[in-house]
Amino acid sequence: MKFALAAVMFLMVSTIIAAQETSELATPPNGDNQHAAVSQWIGPVKISIDYHSPKVHKPDNNDRTGHIWGELVHYGFVDEGFGPTKGAPWRAGANESTTITFSNDVKVEGKDLKAGTYALFLDVEKTGSWNWVFSNHLGWGSFQYDPQDDALRVPVTPEDAPFTEFLTYGFDDRRPDSAVAYLQWEKKRIPFKIEVPNVNQLYVAKMRQDLQSWAGFNYQDWQSAAQFCADNKINLEEALLWADKAINGPFRGATVGHEDFSTLSTKAAVLEAMGRESDADALMEKALQLPGTDAYAIYAYGMGLLGKNKKDQAMKIFAFNERQHPQDKFWTSLGLARGYTAVGDKKNAIANWEVVLHNVPSNFSNRTASYEASLKKLKETS
Repeated sequence: MKFALAAVMFLMVSTIIAAQETSELATPPNGDNQHAAVSQWIGPVKISIDYHSPKVHKPDNNDRTGHIWGELVHYGFVDEGFGPTKGAPWRAGANESTTITFSNDVKVEGKDLKAGTYALFLDVEKTGSWNWVFSNHLGWGSFQYDPQDDALRVPVTPEDAPFTEFLTYGFDDRRPDSAVAYLQWEKKRIPFKIEVPNVNQLYVAKMRQDLQSWAGFNYQDWQSAAQFCADNKINLEEALLWADKAINGPFRGATVGHEDFSTLSTKAAVLEAMGRESDADALMEKALQLPGTDAYAIYAYGMGLLGKNKKDQAMKIFAFNERQHPQDKFWTSLGLARGYTAVGDKKNAIANWEVVLHNVPSNFSNRTASYEASLKKLKETS
């Protein structure tokens, strides 16, 4: 009995010891190279970089400035004496493999790269270009690196940079369809450009999906989707259907479409983007006559025409606004002032700027100086 109990106790202790040996505890990162992550959206596409961040001073009284590149970080592909690889690039961080994740297909330095998560390595060279390496094998560090697993290699030019204590990844030069990711450490910055050339198509695909859910019960969402397509001259046939839904769509008791100046303007914008200008003009004529179309809406439409250098059409709209809203002395006069200025009629422009200045609403008082400057410039050149 005692022997059996001792055997059970031995098995229990052995199990506990084995569990301790194989468990992964929440302990500080190796070498105090802190775990970090950074993400950036390019349109609807998310890019995330996960890494461990060493520092230049390690320990704090040991300044390794000038001894990072080519010393602590080796040049080229080397045999580090650990793991199966005989030629390892730098892991572009510390500890585990640095990883980068793309939610959608992208271009990196002009080359295609599929959506997914990749180990991110860096080939550091003494002279010439350095090379970012995107590997399909995540592994641990670069000890299992195999060039057969490369998804992409791209050459880049390292740049001098202000001193950075902690190895840091980030994104800058952020644009609607691209961003530049970079690693910055010590006195170097190593960038790579990420592009999403089909960003607008991705937005449209997401809008199409959203409109089949709760967003589709709001006529303004159909209008916004149609307007986006018009503004970017994309997916226009479907956008015309979306614009019609915003105007006429039955939403089964939740809401209904609205035929107003705004929704008709959006449909007209789609028609114009399709090259159907006469249809767009006819629709805008209808929108202008709708009850409830206020002086500001007509002014904004006229300014849009002015922006397209359609000066004669813009003047007709500004004159119509004055007839339609004789009680309004601000938006109607502002439109005429800008219109007459554009066509070079200084006399009428000055007269209307003076009316504007006598009727500036209190919530637009911060623009008074700008209006005064426009009037002054006209008087000086008349």
